[in-house]
Amino acid sequence: MPWSVEQWWRRRQRITGLAVPSPIGRYRDAWAPFTALVEQYRPERNHDLVLSQIPPAADVYLVWVCTVGHEFVATPAEQRARPGRTRSSRSWCPVCSTPSLLPATPRWPRLHNSGDAVVDGAVRMPARRVAPRHSPPTPELRRSAAEVQPGEAFRSERAPRATSAAEGRLRALLAERLDVDLGMTAVRVRTPFFGRLEVWPDVIVPELAIAVELDTVGRNGDEHVGRRERADRRKDQVLTEVGWHVVRLRCRPLRALGADDLVVAGVSQSAVDALVERMGEVRGHLLVQAYARATQLGRVGGRA
Repeated sequence: MPWSVEQWWRRRQRITGLAVPSPIGRYRDAWAPFTALVEQYRPERNHDLVLSQIPPAADVYLVWVCTVGHEFVATPAEQRARPGRTRSSRSWCPVCSTPSLLPATPRWPRLHNSGDAVVDGAVRMPARRVAPRHSPPTPELRRSAAEVQPGEAFRSERAPRATSAAEGRLRALLAERLDVDLGMTAVRVRTPFFGRLEVWPDVIVPELAIAVELDTVGRNGDEHVGRRERADRRKDQVLTEVGWHVVRLRCRPLRALGADDLVVAGVSQSAVDALVERMGEVRGHLLVQAYARATQLGRVGGRA
């Protein structure tokens, strides 16, 4: 598995016994044919290493930025294997070269929830009603943001269903440790976030007012970096404004965004143990222990 650039550099220092295992310019000739990659590489996003210090065959994750501004993560081998060796630098970006990955033109939702119409450009069109397969949820279970107070967690009609297997595993492992309600899907906020007065964290723990986010680079290496990283920071801010605390599980090679974020290899027993421990540090170990399941009292919050 590829290393993060910091881990890779430290490993090279340990193996060679040198503070600078490869000086600037050592691999300049090897990278010279790949002018598009030279333009995309950003030393400030890669431990301040320049590209000529990194072997083209290195098994390391690097951060790249295309000319349009898309930021993504890829190894040198993955970058060199992309088609269009001598074409424009846009052809080397996995987002620009795949039209389906480009963001669609935003259609801002209405801030109130009448359920009778949607806005399509300047034309008001009646909403299409689809007969549910099951009995519709009661009003007490699913509500709009207008029906709750800022800082309150609720089950939103707009929240998307979780589709990530890793997110489902995270939720299951957390439920094994804490006796809390993990069925909420949204938190009401005061400041609109992408036009809505609600946000949808991956996992919501209303008893502790903690939102858990699971961040990965995704299949194409462009998730939670660049503009999407800035959106993550904005999301954390609007949640903090209403008294919530955000703890992010950032899967390598992503870096922590905040002091309480955890950088992990993936969703695992040890990662969730560290998550619960961090919850204790944020809200107090005694409070977290109050929600610990009987079989977990010796491990939740790191207290016997």
